[in-house]
Amino acid sequence: MATTGLEVFDRTLHITNIWLDEIMKTIGPDRHAAWHALGAVLHALRDRLPLELAVHLGAQLPLLVRGLYYDQWHVGRQPEKLRSLDEFLQRVAEGLRGTRPMDVRDATLAVLRTLAHHVDAGQVRKVADVLPGEIRAFWKEGERAAVEGAAGAAPARGGTTA
Repeated sequence: MATTGLEVFDRTLHITNIWLDEIMKTIGPDRHAAWHALGAVLHALRDRLPLELAVHLGAQLPLLVRGLYYDQWHVGRQPEKLRSLDEFLQRVAEGLRGTRPMDVRDATLAVLRTLAHHVDAGQVRKVADVLPGEIRAFWKEGERAAVEGAAGAAPARGGTTA
C-alpha cells in the first residue's frame, strides 16, 4: 500500500514507524514524544562517538532516522567526553526539552533497545565498546531486561557486566 508513491519513502516511513512503535511501548502512546526521544538519544550517542564510528552507525539507520541522526551535527567537533551515565542522561534530557515530561532513563533505554534490535549486532557491539563502562552496562542491562520481560523469564540473576 503506497503512501507517497515512491517505494524508498514508503519503506523508510514504514520502518521508522516500527521503531517509534517499539519506543512507545516504553514511554507511552505518543508518536511525537517517541520521535523526540529517538532524536535526543541518537544525538547524545552520535556526539559521544569517534567520527568514523559515528558515520558507520549513521549508515545503518533507516533513511528518515538517518536524517534525524545527522540533524544539527557539527562534524568538526571532538567527541564529547561524557564519562558517566548521569552525564549521558543529562545530555539526553537536554535534547528532550520542550517535549512532554517523560522518564529520561526509560526513554534512553527504549531507544538503545530499538537500536540493538534493528542495527547490525557487530555495529552495536562496536558502538557499545567505545562507551564508558557505566553507559555500556546500562545499555546491556536494559537489553537483558527486555529479552527476559518478553520471554516472561524470572528477573536477572547475578551482577551487571561491563
